[in-house]
Amino acid sequence: WGLVAVVAVLASVAPLGGQTSPPPALDRAAIIAAARTVAGQARYASLITLDRTGQPQARIVDSFIPEDDLTIWIATNPLSRKVADIAADPRVTLLYFDATTESYLTVIGAAQLVRDPAEKARRWKAEWAGFYNDENRGDDYLLIRIEPSRLEVVAPTLGMTNDPATWRPVVLDLLP
Repeated sequence: WGLVAVVAVLASVAPLGGQTSPPPALDRAAIIAAARTVAGQARYASLITLDRTGQPQARIVDSFIPEDDLTIWIATNPLSRKVADIAADPRVTLLYFDATTESYLTVIGAAQLVRDPAEKARRWKAEWAGFYNDENRGDDYLLIRIEPSRLEVVAPTLGMTNDPATWRPVVLDLLP
């Protein structure tokens, strides 16, 4: 980086020391709507699980958009590492990032492995046909259900910006 680029970046960063005011409080419905929008715009997410040693493991997944109750569904092969990780420790994090709007959504929650044929039939994307032998009907197709406990959102185009001093995102804790 040249000196001009460094100066330009530093000039764009909010000053520290409390010279800025925190962003206004946002209501729950607005945060949830923004979260669903960012997840849809991002398309793919990084799913982070904990392996048997406690080491975080990340991989790209093609999840469904969060449902109205914020449940998130992911399809996978039951022989994948993420399935073994979740079976041992259900704590997960999903990170959606949309570069075009410089927005992100972090979802923290608990995952459950779902093998129910009716649920599998409801959650299928035609573009996955090449990955599974018998579409959603086979033993090689498994669902992961994620129940979020916390959302963290930065979506400037939707009025959700991080705190200029601490960089803390907009946070919504979903559990009492």
